[in-house]
Amino acid sequence: MAYTLADIAAQLGGQVLGDGNVHIEQVATLEKAQAQHISFLTNRKYQSQLASTQAGALILGAADADASDKPRIISDNPYAYFARVSALLNPLPQPAMSIHPAAHVDPTAQIADTASIAATSVVEAGAVIGAHTVIGEGCYIGANVVIGENVRLYPRVVVYHDCVIGDRLIAHSGVVIGADGFGIAMDEGRWLKIPQIGRVVIANDVEIGANTTIDRGALDDTVIEEGVKLDNQIQIAHNVRIGAHTAIAGCVGIAGSATIGKYCRIGGSAGILGHLQIADHVEIAAFSLIGKSIKSAGSYAAIYPFSTSDEWRKNAVHLRHLDELVKRIKTLEQEVISLKGK
Repeated sequence: MAYTLADIAAQLGGQVLGDGNVHIEQVATLEKAQAQHISFLTNRKYQSQLASTQAGALILGAADADASDKPRIISDNPYAYFARVSALLNPLPQPAMSIHPAAHVDPTAQIADTASIAATSVVEAGAVIGAHTVIGEGCYIGANVVIGENVRLYPRVVVYHDCVIGDRLIAHSGVVIGADGFGIAMDEGRWLKIPQIGRVVIANDVEIGANTTIDRGALDDTVIEEGVKLDNQIQIAHNVRIGAHTAIAGCVGIAGSATIGKYCRIGGSAGILGHLQIADHVEIAAFSLIGKSIKSAGSYAAIYPFSTSDEWRKNAVHLRHLDELVKRIKTLEQEVISLKGK
């Protein structure tokens, strides 16, 4: 698809400077862009590339409006504007609005006329699938699941029974929604399974990355609020609640009954222990282990700085004796106080 710069601004807003009739076919980086591309600048360390880029047009912030003579759109948020332009130029393919003959759909399921159910998918009894929703190849939709409108499930997504999904969810391949949480009780030397009778409830405009798992609640529901963005290979345990517009990077693990606030950002491979409360607007660094609740907004890290192997081993030895060292220092402090008193 191709648009003029003026067409893009008419749809997405922003101020056009220069030739608004230049045709744009795709987005690209400043370094790789050609005449048919539009590029953007958000990081000042790339500003020098404005002089050499071959891009046909640019997206710039107000502070950089005069940094180039090329046709350009001025936006308050160039990166977000670039995202909207990329979505405009790269619309998702729309499959046929039909149920494939090789799909299995229970007669009691309610499928909107504009929905698409691909081959080898299974939709169980009582499920409801909304308008313009796309169920990819090999997906499984359990009994009484409710799926909203304009949802896209990529191939081999599994949604267990009774779960509720809002509008415009994107779930990538391998996502599992509503598997049993890790609920067990020890009895006479053996583990007893605790039935997980809650659901997973997902609000509107959520995206879930490949192979991410969201466990159903043990008693109450596991809840993912509006606008949450989840990366690949995240584990969300039973009864977790994730607040609206929080973004979580890959390989994060969140233990059961933790509550994550709104507008949080959690770096890759971080771990959050169970039953903790994380306030709104909290940023957690990658690889951090959060072992107690965070009650105030801000940026937090719980990672040991890397060093050479030899230095790390020496520091590790000292850490092993840290408790002993603290006790010795306290003893010395008391002796100093005693000597001062004499």
